[in-house]
Amino acid sequence: MATHHYESGKSKWTQAYWHWLERLKFTQPVQQIVLQEYIDSVRQQQQRVAELEQEMAGALQEWQLAPVVEGLMALRGCRLITAMTVVAELGDISRFDSPRQLMAFLGLVPSESSSGPNRRRGAITKTGNGHVRRVLIEAAWCYRFQARKSAPLQRRAEQSSAAVQAIAWKAQKRLCARYRHLDHRGLMRVKISTAIARELCGFIWAIACQVQHEHPNIVGARA
Repeated sequence: MATHHYESGKSKWTQAYWHWLERLKFTQPVQQIVLQEYIDSVRQQQQRVAELEQEMAGALQEWQLAPVVEGLMALRGCRLITAMTVVAELGDISRFDSPRQLMAFLGLVPSESSSGPNRRRGAITKTGNGHVRRVLIEAAWCYRFQARKSAPLQRRAEQSSAAVQAIAWKAQKRLCARYRHLDHRGLMRVKISTAIARELCGFIWAIACQVQHEHPNIVGARA
């Protein structure tokens, strides 16, 4: 059976990739039908996601915590769905006294075991809100690339204040460098992403506190 490999570009599900899929030809009619069914299924799911995102964007306009969501969207890897998930699940992020407290709440801190004077650190605790922990670990993958302000990211960032944008850019420089450092050490990439997600919590906390300082009318905002 002949195999087909996409070699025109590094990224899949781009416009070029769709054109490549549409040009594929199989000798057996049933194979061509199966391919078309797969393509149609993916397009339908993409359309569904786009419609849901549109509904979320509409709901955001009426949400009192919208400024916090827009502030978090200045971060790399934190688009609409991720930002709204974090805020919807955590609510007033500034209620945490420190970034460390937020990290612990999300189960992103290492577990510890002790025996006499000896203390050993193990895997993350995975306590607290697993949904937010998952989306932040997914977001952490974006920091494997070099720090840069892409056009889409810059457009999202411009919805927030200069102070928030400065925090987001600091986060990107820090986390991209951190990812490369851990990668050069030979750590498993799933562990690297977890470590990056843990540090990302600190910047999320800082942005949430900054936004709530700028918008004192937000519910739960601190004086």
